[in-house]
Amino acid sequence: MPKPWTQMSAAELGRAIEAGKINPVELAEHFLDAATQHPMGERIYARLTPARARGEAMSAAARAKAGLRRHPLDGVPLSWKDLFDSAGVATESGSALLKGRVPQADALVLQTATLLGAVALGKTHMSELAFSGLGLNPVTATPPCINDDQAVPGGSSSGAAASVAFGLAPAAIGSDTGGSVRIPAAWNDLVGLKTTHGLLSTQGVVPLCDSFDTVGPIARSVEDCALLLSLLSGSTPPDLTGASLSGARFAVLQTAALDDLRPAPARAFEAALARLSAAGAQITQITAPEVAEALSLAAILFPAEAYAIWGPTIEAAPHKMFPRILDRFRSGTQIPATDYITARRRLTELRAIFAARTRGFDAILLPTSAILPPHAKRLMTEDAYYVSENLLALRNTRIGNLMDQCVLTLPTGHASCGLSLMTAPKGEARLLRTGQAAERALS
Repeated sequence: MPKPWTQMSAAELGRAIEAGKINPVELAEHFLDAATQHPMGERIYARLTPARARGEAMSAAARAKAGLRRHPLDGVPLSWKDLFDSAGVATESGSALLKGRVPQADALVLQTATLLGAVALGKTHMSELAFSGLGLNPVTATPPCINDDQAVPGGSSSGAAASVAFGLAPAAIGSDTGGSVRIPAAWNDLVGLKTTHGLLSTQGVVPLCDSFDTVGPIARSVEDCALLLSLLSGSTPPDLTGASLSGARFAVLQTAALDDLRPAPARAFEAALARLSAAGAQITQITAPEVAEALSLAAILFPAEAYAIWGPTIEAAPHKMFPRILDRFRSGTQIPATDYITARRRLTELRAIFAARTRGFDAILLPTSAILPPHAKRLMTEDAYYVSENLLALRNTRIGNLMDQCVLTLPTGHASCGLSLMTAPKGEARLLRTGQAAERALS
């Protein structure tokens, strides 16, 4: 029996379009209907863009019929996080502060993807102004987690991951400043790619922290992420053929990343390491004191930059914000400019130390998150629970942003537990090849 379209990977759908087995117009209608009719649809999509999707699908169908497809994903529908500008359609970044904001042009990555044939289904809900890894947003909507609809899905690309996990999009485009692609991907048993800072344009992307903001895909497979990276950048897709773990050298990061692991993520991580080892990988344990020092700088770097960008907008109407997010932004007002500059300079030094320490490894391994998805209602009612879970949710993913790594999170086969592979900046092609082989070992 053929696999339902809502369960197929983006790559599989693209191949079916190429073979003439799927019409892009019918495919777009299928996902628009799924998003409209699904009981969680309004918690996942902030708004659909049916007119745009239908027009783009019609063009893709004509190209397919003429044998002129522009990309392996030409005609495949995608969802977009609600911080990517889309011409004539509201882009509000999950915040009442930006309600009714309608840009006049697409974000550059959306322009690039559209020119190569992507079909834009709509904009997905997200954490308010992207400043939380939980995915809790009482201002607009809190999307569900695929493994527990009473739990948060991870953020800030919360609706992006949910759209894929619930079969309402074949793949999604999100952003990652401190873990915002990887946490929702991991908690919804998906693959997520945090790209190197600056690799993909953030022009037309509502910012959180320019120094750390990145664009990245969430999908069902490593192959999908490789094709989506190509689609967003306008480059040739990485070659994943023949990927193997035989002789691969991995380092398990012991510093900070394994502290305070909850039982389920700890078990999933150990099981994943055993599978990678059985597939031929050599695994070494390493410590990296520079990682702990970098993490201590996060409370200076992220809030100071975020408030510098958003302070005037926030203070014009602070009552419109979720108080916990408001407090997090305002913590940036307590940071002197000298402390921020000192922290930035020190981070540059720490990155160089980490790069030298890890240069001989194919990837650095760590659990994507130390915790499972927290309960949404409890986060709303228990302050201590909110603080502890919010900090732990992003602790491991933030390492990748601080150390300027590209990072791939893979499902481990244990619900809501991801395995992260980190490698040096601009190493996406190698990382995706390694990830392809690791995906096979873990599946």
